[in-house]
Amino acid sequence: MKGKEWYQTSEVAEEYDDKRFSRGGRLIDRREKQAVLDALSPLEDKRVLEIACGTGRFTVMLAERGADITGLDISAAMLSQGRAKARQLGVDDRVEFIRGDAARLPFPDDHFDAVFAMRFFHLIPDPERFLAEMRRVTSGEIVFDTFNDRSTRTVYNWLLPMGSRLYSDRDVHDLVERAGLDLVRAEHDFLLPYGFYRAVPGSIAGALYGLEERLEGTAASDRFASVSYWTTRVR
Repeated sequence: MKGKEWYQTSEVAEEYDDKRFSRGGRLIDRREKQAVLDALSPLEDKRVLEIACGTGRFTVMLAERGADITGLDISAAMLSQGRAKARQLGVDDRVEFIRGDAARLPFPDDHFDAVFAMRFFHLIPDPERFLAEMRRVTSGEIVFDTFNDRSTRTVYNWLLPMGSRLYSDRDVHDLVERAGLDLVRAEHDFLLPYGFYRAVPGSIAGALYGLEERLEGTAASDRFASVSYWTTRVR
């Protein structure tokens, strides 16, 4: 997986949220969290697995809303940050953080009501393999996001230290079909790339995103969006 060693360092884990979700990054954080809530609600007593949970920003949010959630990540340093968040918010009784490999999930078949992975599919070399493993451990929903091959992300993708795997709509539809899933919903977001939004103050990010919202739902907006959120269900 791209960036595997980089993500596991203590320095990266300690600075991850501040670097990615401050300034204009707060807008990204809000939009991603809303996408997860839209896909997985209602959450009360729902058994949820988060793949590549990182510092637990989604994990603790879902626990606060009543989910019984397991967060899995390869990085012990990231998991440490997540456990601290859960304790601080008083939801550690609803959260379990596990270090593990998403290609070989340590759970029985159909163990969860839902599985989701954010900021993950752009890093993995074999998405079909990982999606099949997610499919194995759930009897319900699978939610994930992708970065898109017709988006502005292609312009600066070569600048990123790890690069990104970019997907077309056809790539995702084929992937979902081969996994034995039904596509329930697709949402497309952010015409401008994440890196740009993170680089500007929150007020500017909000104003620019307001312009994007005027195009929401149009063919151009869907076609050239930087990121898509995919909600699927096991057949």
